[in-house]
Amino acid sequence: MDGAPKSGNMKRARNQRKKVWRTVLAVAGAVVVLAVVSGSVYLFNYALLSRPEARDHRRVYDRMMRHEDIRVWADSLNRCDGLRDTFITSADGLRLHAFYIAAPRPTDRAALLVHGYQDNAMSMLMLGYMYNKGLGCNVLLPDLRAHGTSEGKYVCMGWKDREDMKRWIGVILSRFGRDSRIVMHGISMGAATTMMTSGEELPGNVRCFVEDCGYTSVWDEFGSELKGRFHLPAFPLLYTADLYCRLREGWGFREASALRQVARCERPMLFIHGDRDTFVPTRMVYPLYDAKPGDKELWIVPGVVHARAYWNDPAEYGRRVGDFVNRYMP
Repeated sequence: MDGAPKSGNMKRARNQRKKVWRTVLAVAGAVVVLAVVSGSVYLFNYALLSRPEARDHRRVYDRMMRHEDIRVWADSLNRCDGLRDTFITSADGLRLHAFYIAAPRPTDRAALLVHGYQDNAMSMLMLGYMYNKGLGCNVLLPDLRAHGTSEGKYVCMGWKDREDMKRWIGVILSRFGRDSRIVMHGISMGAATTMMTSGEELPGNVRCFVEDCGYTSVWDEFGSELKGRFHLPAFPLLYTADLYCRLREGWGFREASALRQVARCERPMLFIHGDRDTFVPTRMVYPLYDAKPGDKELWIVPGVVHARAYWNDPAEYGRRVGDFVNRYMP
């Protein structure tokens, strides 16, 4: 008679423990899900939200003016009102800004120069100097979305920007002449933008491309940063941040692939990368170079970290780029 109540009590205790464990697991699962969602939103904002320094032309201009040759050239532009503003409206309604500079003498050669991540058009003044003074080109320096005075809240890592580049090419043709021959040259994210643009249908005016330390894809670059900077694997944060970006901004990290775009490029391209680059690892340039069909060159710069190839030796950089550009825009 005494066994039945004890058995009942034990059964109730076991059920109670099961309920407790189910509650604990449910709470733990909710905490994990919340942590992953919060981490994904944090990663998205950390990587793509435009920062105040990316908007500040003056800060970057002052930095560039520390270099005497560039300062003398920029001063001459200012005296003759040579650095001017122009604007376009993107397909999704953003007002985008660029500076343009006319060549010292009339020419049909033009350079479209694309800046890097969380920077702005002023950071490309050294290439503006190289192309304008050294190679006699008209120059267009756009602010990418969410940089400089271009509208936009989030950086697009070159993907949506590739569509904007088509409109900037139209600006070159309207301002400098319908017969303009164009080289497009980008550094870092600007290089990825250049490669992403190279796979699009473009007018025959675009003759060649120069990419300096661009990444294979946004997925690869963010995965590399997660591992190198935060010591985290791609799963789950990169997957969920990618989903969040697709839902919020309409594009995904895998979709934004310079590697896939450059495989469609039918025009010559010069690839430049420092052999000590860890921000966009040097290893990324080799599959990009291999994927590119047709005319191409590869310059691995010894001892150079990310985006410093020009500053390492401006004369050698100018010679190599000039030789390449002059071959296809004689």
